[in-house]
Amino acid sequence: MDFGLSEEQKLIVETTRAFVENELYPHELEVERTGVLRHELIKEIQAKAIEAGLYAANMPADVGGAGLDTVSWLLYEKELGRANYALHWTCVARPSNILLAGTPEQREKYLFPCIRGEKWDCLAMTEPGAGSDLRGMKATAVQDGSDWVLNGTKHFISHADIADFAIVFMASGEEDSPRGKRKKITAFFVDKGTKGFSVRDGYRNVSHRGYTNSILEFDDCRLPASQVLGEVHKGFDVANSWLGATRLQVGAACLGRAERALQHAVEYAAQRQQFGQQIGKFQGVSFKLADMATELKAADLMVFEAGWKYDQGTVTDQDMAMAKLKATEMLAFIADEAIQIHGGMGLMDDLPLERIWRDARVERIWEGTSEIQRHIISRALLRPFGA
Repeated sequence: MDFGLSEEQKLIVETTRAFVENELYPHELEVERTGVLRHELIKEIQAKAIEAGLYAANMPADVGGAGLDTVSWLLYEKELGRANYALHWTCVARPSNILLAGTPEQREKYLFPCIRGEKWDCLAMTEPGAGSDLRGMKATAVQDGSDWVLNGTKHFISHADIADFAIVFMASGEEDSPRGKRKKITAFFVDKGTKGFSVRDGYRNVSHRGYTNSILEFDDCRLPASQVLGEVHKGFDVANSWLGATRLQVGAACLGRAERALQHAVEYAAQRQQFGQQIGKFQGVSFKLADMATELKAADLMVFEAGWKYDQGTVTDQDMAMAKLKATEMLAFIADEAIQIHGGMGLMDDLPLERIWRDARVERIWEGTSEIQRHIISRALLRPFGA
């Protein structure tokens, strides 16, 4: 493993960071204070992102994406992660990799328009009674002739309000397992406007202002068989095959935000004077900076090692769980310490620190809670011993 960056990777970092600083940072305060990401602003930044070659850069080159290897993609995600989440995720969209699992016809209808910036997708798994335990989902898909009829509710569905379609996972049957009956899951494409499918406002939350969540309701929503994504009853196989690196994506975004918070803390500690000297000369502050930098470095190495192993085909679930766990908890630590170093000023919205602190909270919950990641890690350690 080479710890240095290639010239191409350096260019990716420089280009993405310049875009973030010039096109996203100037709009952060508006989005944070209003809680709204204006449609006109979305289209304006989206056009610039497409022109800069940053839009849908997570996609393979043969479908119109940048064709980045995993490490390069994570470098790109790290830089985007510095900015307000609504701005970078909506305006510089990265369509879900699961779209690549579609048939040629489904790719034409869903994948390519997303890559061109003509459509947005959203992914719907979580339910009021099925969060970490996806096998506990109660929303159903029942076959009726050649059609499928969907019923149930999904919630916490990110940006479903602006999405043109949803990729929905539904319980479609049961099968026997060593632990008893377990549900089979099937994935479907569901277009906005389909009879029996409605989207309503979700919950107000403390993290990621301007980045909305919605509640999706299905009431005898009838779909033709052509809307099935992947194989019937094989929804988890589709998800596991195409969504595996999303935990690394979360980790990379956390690295970017933590780096920004640490930079503010270091600069403030070097400039702010109390008791006749810069506060960075006081051990109580300087040791905080040292711990912050060390935690960031450790998380950075774990995320990018997992990314490198992903490309080698040797990454394990444990690797990705460790990277996600470390990066998200590191961000919470650095955000809190950065505010402490700034004192009262750190809580004012003149600086991005209070936002980074608020936004950090959700990272330990979505894409698998910290407890789920610890469970994955501990099971991997104990399994060889039969425990």
